[in-house]
Amino acid sequence: MDFIKSRKKIISSAIVSSLSVMSTATIAQDDVNQLPTINTQAEAEQSLKVDKSANAKYVAPLLDTPKSVSVISKQLIQDTQVTTLSDALRTVPGVTLGAGEGGNPNGDRPFLRGYSSESSMYVDGIRNSNSQNREMFAVEQVEVTKGSASALAGGGSSGGSINLISKVAKKGDFIEGSVAGGTDAYARVTLDGNKDFGNGIAARVAVLGHTNEKPGQHNGAEYKRAGIAPSITFGLDTPTRATLSYYYLKSDDKPDSGVPYWDPRTNTATGKPLNTKQGIYYGWNERDFQKQENHIGTIKLEHDLNDQFTLSNTAVYSKSKNDYIWTQPDDSQKNIANGEVWRRVNSRITDSDSFTDQLALTGKFNTGALKHSLNIGAEYSKQESDKGSYSVTSSTGKVITGSPTTGACSLGVGEASDYWCTSAYHPNARDPWLGNIAANKRVTTTTAEATSVYFLDSIEITPQWLIDLGVRWDKFKTELETHSTGVTLKNDTDFFSYQGGLIYKPVENGSIYASYSTSANPVGIDAGDGSETGLNVNIKDLDPEKSRTYELGTKWDILSNKLNLTAAIFRTEKQNTRIQLDSTTYTNGGESKVDGIELGVNGNITDKWAISAGYSYLDSEQTNPGPSCNRAGDCVADNPAKGKRLPNVPKNSATLWTTYQVLPKLNLGVGAIAMDKFYGDAANTKYVPGYVRYDAMARYNVNKNIDVQLNLNNLSNKRYFTKAYASHYATESDGINGVVSLNFRY
Repeated sequence: MDFIKSRKKIISSAIVSSLSVMSTATIAQDDVNQLPTINTQAEAEQSLKVDKSANAKYVAPLLDTPKSVSVISKQLIQDTQVTTLSDALRTVPGVTLGAGEGGNPNGDRPFLRGYSSESSMYVDGIRNSNSQNREMFAVEQVEVTKGSASALAGGGSSGGSINLISKVAKKGDFIEGSVAGGTDAYARVTLDGNKDFGNGIAARVAVLGHTNEKPGQHNGAEYKRAGIAPSITFGLDTPTRATLSYYYLKSDDKPDSGVPYWDPRTNTATGKPLNTKQGIYYGWNERDFQKQENHIGTIKLEHDLNDQFTLSNTAVYSKSKNDYIWTQPDDSQKNIANGEVWRRVNSRITDSDSFTDQLALTGKFNTGALKHSLNIGAEYSKQESDKGSYSVTSSTGKVITGSPTTGACSLGVGEASDYWCTSAYHPNARDPWLGNIAANKRVTTTTAEATSVYFLDSIEITPQWLIDLGVRWDKFKTELETHSTGVTLKNDTDFFSYQGGLIYKPVENGSIYASYSTSANPVGIDAGDGSETGLNVNIKDLDPEKSRTYELGTKWDILSNKLNLTAAIFRTEKQNTRIQLDSTTYTNGGESKVDGIELGVNGNITDKWAISAGYSYLDSEQTNPGPSCNRAGDCVADNPAKGKRLPNVPKNSATLWTTYQVLPKLNLGVGAIAMDKFYGDAANTKYVPGYVRYDAMARYNVNKNIDVQLNLNNLSNKRYFTKAYASHYATESDGINGVVSLNFRY
């Protein structure tokens, strides 16, 4: 099979690259016998607890930051063996994953505190909002900021933002990596090597080869990807430093098409997903695909002006591709009443290019008795996205639409309809493909340009009292050009964002805070390459949506500062959501809110017992969703969504991961993820049930350099759903699966 051949190529290439880098690094040693003396300090300092953000915009330690910030540490990534950002985010309570609007089935679309954060994704503090599936092989840790945060992050960030911290060259020599295999054709090779050449120069490279089938599916979704992330740093331990880095990831997947909603009592596409066998797959092997390619090139320059101030400039160029055709198991035509599903096509061809330059001055100074820690900066970014789609037609002239009376399913299941109609309970992914596919590239081009300046300051009035202040001004312009007509639409706006917090420290290792922050979400913030409302003729003149968060919380480092406890109560309000009034009139008139409580614990209870756990309660409400409008643009004042919960917001969610060093060489871990049911649509007529999932881990240290790790996921083989699409389907989770990895570090 082509899939197996491609998989072998990916793994073989990664192994060859890994061995090459390892050999190079080893030869560079003056004496191979010096390996035991290599600096392993970074490894020894790993913990589930993280005290300081890697983002320079956090001008104070996390203990003294008046926001809820969850950090997925390197240790947690290693313990759980998560390979994608979506999997990693499931370890954070209060985060749900949405199925992509606009046809994107698998791109990262997290919801923070009830609001989409797809356009609020960052890599090392630089916006990276292209629609894609992000990998963890070159990620040091993930930082999740909760609550309105445009003063920190810019446009978007209604419910928060997510920042991935990259692996880059640093002091010391080390080589670490993993070779893993498991159920469901799982195979993965990673390598991370750093070489300190002396004279302030160090280089690092991370390499990936990965393939697997979706656990629990037979002849269903498949995932293949390969990547490399080299970097080199000059001037380590000198006043002037430069880091050049490059990131490349290529994936070739067969995406999962999800499960349609269906209520057999009413014969309507409502309620929970169709009650079928676990692991059902409606996709079409010979037709469906998703191919992505991502490049990120970064140049970061830093200069210490003196002992107090550092000037830095980061320039980033990124390029991404996202092409797919996948089967949406359409439930809108009531074919399921006859035990049938129409294999509706969703497709996209997207090419995006972006450039960002960020200039920042960070430092500390005193004004009388006041001690300041600040970050002052300016940013410029421009993103262009060319978007098109595929024309998928029948080569025999048979009907391929979804109507039960005149569409594909009116002809019959299987060959009678050229397989466009399949069984709702026993679909066959190997059905032959008899149609035609033609690419319609670059139908539209969306350009998004932003210029901003910001000021962030943490002020120590006394050791017990601190103030956190932030203000940011953004000018945002977006433009949509339709190439067939030459028509161009524009939106040009500017806005201020603020944050402020008061922190009281009764003791050095504890803080109590109250904070207020805002965000703004302009039209076209994702440059048309995501799930935000894209620019169109109806909304081109609308203002940015605004939101604000009030939060009261406390943070404590206990047990000799090895364990961190956090608690927060908050409200996030969105005041002027875009709503439709009639067929052509839209306005900023909608409102919604989320009230919540969050609890967290991270770190070590004892030297042998580590824990990362959290709980989130979210009470959401669409206080004013505006009129109810159908696709034809007919609107009525009474909206059934009024007073209902926001989509993708479970009331209760909790996560737990804990490990115990049972023996000097044996570490055992268990984990659980629990979530209430949540709705996919605003009217709360479609939902996925709540669930509890259990995981386990065992790691045996062969010696100080090598360990063998077993991870078992979804131990009870629970059938649950992780994403709820508003209209048609929900995404089924992975079934029970296991991975054995051989990990090494020198």
